[in-house]
Formats: sequence, structure tokens, C-alpha cells
Amino acid sequence: MRRTYGTPLPGLSKEHYRGRLIVLEGADGSGRTTEAELLREWLEIRGHPVVDTGLRRSTLVGEQIAQAKQGHTLAATTMALMYAADFADQLENKILPSLAAGSTVLADRYIYTLMARAVVRGASRDWARRLYGFAVVPDLTIYLDAKPEILLHRAIGKYGSLDYWESGMDLSLSRDRFESFFLYQNLLRKEFDWMGREYGFRSVDGNRPPALVHRDVRALVQPLYGRAAGDEEAEEASLRAPSTRRGARAASG
Repeated sequence: MRRTYGTPLPGLSKEHYRGRLIVLEGADGSGRTTEAELLREWLEIRGHPVVDTGLRRSTLVGEQIAQAKQGHTLAATTMALMYAADFADQLENKILPSLAAGSTVLADRYIYTLMARAVVRGASRDWARRLYGFAVVPDLTIYLDAKPEILLHRAIGKYGSLDYWESGMDLSLSRDRFESFFLYQNLLRKEFDWMGREYGFRSVDGNRPPALVHRDVRALVQPLYGRAAGDEEAEEASLRAPSTRRGARAASG
């Protein structure tokens, strides 16, 4: 049975989960999604099957969450509960079966983002901890730490504008979206700093180019698998992959 942060989901299998759960956390624009792709390639080159997961990907409520965000009508507590239902569905039907099969589950965000969002919107840390207490404890959580000004630059460069929710506009921090963005991202960053100490995050500087971030992430992931023959060749191939398949694409979250 995998260890959880609280009471596990009812009826959860007690079989041995041979796979590994690796979590990439960080704000939009911190480089999470780019790093998830690079890390997946690196692991698969080394012979490890990888299953991706993230937020709003369940068939149960994923679409409903997206619709609710478009309308900006639901209260913060209701949104937190919907996200918890989305995560529980993925945990039961995707994450745990993949771990049982021996796959590496690579999560592009996990419960920590959901907890941070809930807390900055008025929930207590204890309430958030209990809400997501059924979550299994990852083998490794890597937090890509990027400054708000870097996040702003990348968001404008990628989307041409700032997202309503990632700017915290629902919190009425400021009428100016740029100012609200900085205020909101700083609130989230403080909460991630607290969670990093509480839950044992391994922090990586996300202000740098993807290749440098990937190098440091690989160094943290490597000990989970040991070192096998041919690893050096696989690592060299994975380092060449971003330049041959993606060009000089900038980091994105």
C-alpha cells in the first residue's frame, strides 16, 4: 500500500505499487510542461514506461471545471471540491493502476498547486491538507521556482496576454491585471515556500533556459532508478533531443 497524507480512498487496493510517482510543481511559465516532456523522453530512452497526468484531466469532472472557469461563477470552496473530485478520479483510475503496473507516473502539477490556490483564496492550511489527505505521497516532488517577472515575460511571449485566473483577478487584489498578477503570484510563491519545507520539495531554479533546468532535474531523478549500463549514451541522446526536435523553444509552464 502506498503511503498517503491522510485517510486513503475507500476500497483502495493494498497491492504493491512498483512504479514511481514524480511530481513537477511550479507556476505557469516556470517551465513545468517543457520539463515534463524532456523528462519523459529521458526516462523512456532509458527503458522506463511513463504515464502523464496533471490537473483537469479526468473524464469525471475535467470538462465541468473548464466550463466553470469560463463562467467565473463558482465560489472558491466549490472549485476546490471540484478539483479534489478530478484528482480523486485520476488517482483511482489512472495513477494507482499505472504505479501497480510498474510505470513511472509523471505529474505536471499535483495536489500542492490545488492546496496553494485554495489557501490564498481563504481556506486554512488544515482544511486543504484534510481535503487532499487521500493523495499518495510522491517519490519525488520537484518545484521549479521562477520569479514573477520571469513568469510575466513568458506569459506575454507565449499567449500575448495574462490569464484571468493566473492573475488572481477573482480575488480583487487590483483592478490592474498586471499588478494583480504580481500580487497573486507572490502569494502563491509564499505558500509554495511553506509547502516546500512541509512536504520536502526539491527546488530547482526555473529562471534559466530549459537545458540547464533539465540537467538539474535529471540529477534529482537519477537516484530513484540507479545507474545501468548505457546510461551515459542515453543521457547524451536526451540532451540532443531538445535541439533536434524543438529548436530553441523557450520555457513554458
